[in-house]
Amino acid sequence: MNLLLTVLEIVAPVFLLAAIGFTWVKLGFDYRIEFVTRLAMTLAVPCLVFVALMNTTIAPEALGTVFMAAIAAYAAITVILFALVKLLRLSIRTYLAPLIFGNTGNLGLPLALFAFGDEGLGYAVVIFAIMGIYSFTFGVWLVSGGGSLKRVIQEPMVGATILGALFLWQGWKTPTFLTNTIELIGQMAIPLMLITLGVAVARIQPGSISKAIWLSLMKAAVCILAGWAAGTYFNLPDIATAVLILQVSTPVAVTSYLLAEKYEADAPPVAGLVVVSTLMSVGLLPLTLAFLI
Repeated sequence: MNLLLTVLEIVAPVFLLAAIGFTWVKLGFDYRIEFVTRLAMTLAVPCLVFVALMNTTIAPEALGTVFMAAIAAYAAITVILFALVKLLRLSIRTYLAPLIFGNTGNLGLPLALFAFGDEGLGYAVVIFAIMGIYSFTFGVWLVSGGGSLKRVIQEPMVGATILGALFLWQGWKTPTFLTNTIELIGQMAIPLMLITLGVAVARIQPGSISKAIWLSLMKAAVCILAGWAAGTYFNLPDIATAVLILQVSTPVAVTSYLLAEKYEADAPPVAGLVVVSTLMSVGLLPLTLAFLI
């Protein structure tokens, strides 16, 4: 009973904030998702990532091991899901990227923070940054065939990660007034992303539900297994392994749908995956957390 209450306390703020966004749209209020997403991804999230890395008390060596484990986990996920998508004769362009890239920002970061505190957040932002770089290169290439190094360099989150890692490595700190300002901006990120998630889900019209259900279950199983295997192989600490499993197994990211729309791919099936996997996460994420805690 205590474990159930602990899990509910962790996931409740996530889904309540998403519910605010969902209800906001259903009441007919305007919500400019492109503006809010750009504000979060260009300003708030980079500030959150930079401060989390700069202030983390986790040893740089441990973060380096998490970095390698996350790369290994995503490599395994990519290979396994590519084989399964080919075996099922599904479109690589439509299905592979959404199945690989989870909602590590909107859901993964707050869940890691609520479940494992600042230490968990420190690990989570490293995994989030790796996923972001991977999705803006290989992910964009999958959807459009047009990924480029220039896009990666221009991504604010990449710069914030590199700068935060440098400050962590050197033991540097920004002046107190600047740190307070950056922290304040970064605090916007998690509420904005969760409310925006609810808005995006409210606006998406899913297509085939049955296919989305079994594909979402397949994604969750593959990602949990890959995260556990990578954590075990690299002998990560318990919290680091738990955060890795949690991050890689988050539901399909809303950005997968936005990218499919932007590059004129087959967006409706992706929308179905976003909606179904997010709704299924209401049950799957508490079960995953209950196993990890």
